Amino acid sequence: MVQVPVGAWISAAVLDLMPGQRRPATVLVGLGTVSALPAAVAGLNDWAALSRDQRRVGLVHAAANTVGVTLYAGSLAARLSGRHGVGRTLGFIGLTAVSLGAYIGGHLAYKQGAQVNQSISELHRMSDGWHSLAEMAALPQRTLVTREVDDVSVILYRHGDEVTVMLERCPHQSGPLGEGEVQEIDGHACVVCPWHGSAFRLNGGEVVQGPSGNDQQILPTRVQDGVLQTRLP
Repeated sequence: MVQVPVGAWISAAVLDLMPGQRRPATVLVGLGTVSALPAAVAGLNDWAALSRDQRRVGLVHAAANTVGVTLYAGSLAARLSGRHGVGRTLGFIGLTAVSLGAYIGGHLAYKQGAQVNQSISELHRMSDGWHSLAEMAALPQRTLVTREVDDVSVILYRHGDEVTVMLERCPHQSGPLGEGEVQEIDGHACVVCPWHGSAFRLNGGEVVQGPSGNDQQILPTRVQDGVLQTRLP
């Protein structure tokens, strides 16, 4: 739903830079403005399901897009009344506003995992501070171990003195990585999701194969008095 208004507005901006394209540019501005309304309704529905910190970013995203749509509505009105110079100016300013909104939306979706990364929402259930997970001496080498932090499942993987702590829910469709296999892929130890085969590096969380479009979240660690601890990133 977002692609139609954004595509129409970008296309209109291109036509505005070309001579003799007033009419198609006006049509595209109108199309983008009208199609932005159902996209906004869908966005409001998504926003209602977000956590508090995600909602704050969502409000900034919505504000930027509201400014953009308002400018494009003014651009359309100016064009229809024959003031094409004013319409073009408002259109370019509107495109700047919606571009800012798109950037913030990308941050919300891919950095904060709003409605995209199925595992990131687990972080909002964890409390602040360091949490003890296991005695270092009791952790086996190169074996997946599952633990819980505030009812959030994580997996531990020890390689020498280094231990990776990773969210256990696969970011693709919440598959149980703790039940997956450890495989070496391109020289790196990776955990492979048993549901759809997405593989994540255990030394960084990067996705290396499978349908997942997101890396897996790694949590910071420290060893205190021989006890492995972790916290929110």
